[in-house]
Amino acid sequence: MFKDSWQFSRSRSKSEKFLEGAIDLHVHPGPHLFSSPRSTDPIKTAIEARDAGMRAFAIMDVFNMSVGTAWMVQQVVEGIEVYGGIILNTVFGGMNPRAVKTAMYYGSGARYVTFGAHSTYFQAYKEGRYDDDGKWILLREKYPKFVTEELDRCIRIPEGEPTPELKEILEVIAANPQVYLETGHVSNQEAFRLLELGKQYGIKKLVVSNAVVENMSDAEIQRAIDMGGWIERLLAAHTHTTPIPKTHYYVEPEYRAMDEGLQSTTHGGVAKVAEQIKKFGADHFFIGTDFGVYTLPTPVEGFREFIACLMDLGLSDEEIRKVSSINPGKLVDLND
Repeated sequence: MFKDSWQFSRSRSKSEKFLEGAIDLHVHPGPHLFSSPRSTDPIKTAIEARDAGMRAFAIMDVFNMSVGTAWMVQQVVEGIEVYGGIILNTVFGGMNPRAVKTAMYYGSGARYVTFGAHSTYFQAYKEGRYDDDGKWILLREKYPKFVTEELDRCIRIPEGEPTPELKEILEVIAANPQVYLETGHVSNQEAFRLLELGKQYGIKKLVVSNAVVENMSDAEIQRAIDMGGWIERLLAAHTHTTPIPKTHYYVEPEYRAMDEGLQSTTHGGVAKVAEQIKKFGADHFFIGTDFGVYTLPTPVEGFREFIACLMDLGLSDEEIRKVSSINPGKLVDLND
């Protein structure tokens, strides 16, 4: 009677089954600022992920190198791999090769280097919020100290010759093939420059951050793939929390801003993610959650929800397995 079996191929238990062997390389379980409560902590996340059958996850920390946290979790929770790395935010002074070098030899040893989250010039320059009168204000225009304390220290990727600091960081990453370079929240132009430099310096694993992909045209996504970039797609950019000021980065309460500088939900949502995976091929993508904030489910449940959405949007079992397990496994050398 029914020619299309797709409607019978989806269930919660199947989405849970896909968690077996899955890897989430973008989790923010804490610690964090008082103003940005977490839904869980790294140890609870490790236990929940292990019990769900996941192989690994990576802790992202915008205030500290997460290699120490990852090391501590591994001492307590067996049966799952936990990775850390470093995000070059203003707490490190921005482009800091000494911090990157230290991260390679501290705790569990860095598995990623990200060129800034909110601490990129591109990101911080546009960050703002609506005031009480409904008017959009930019932090850099309203607060002069924001410029000197944050914006002036933010990451910028030069178009020409790399600065000595950037050159040293690229050399450190290249000398540690277990590490992948992630663009961070830079501009599209800066992301392409990082891909160029990564290839030039012999870095084998290059990731285009979700924050960049959100601003890319189809032609730019194809260009990034052709340059050897892995395309990261995260669920947190497509939830009810996207347009909410979460005060999740700056210590100063007056600097509260819309998440990632967005004034509304992003275009296309999860449906757009599925469309891109189908169009450009699952071989080039991996998914993650970016979860941890208390207004969202725990990262493990978020990962299951992302998978369930992709099931609903018609991705095949093979495509889902690639973006949720096989491809992130290649980035952290976990595949056989």
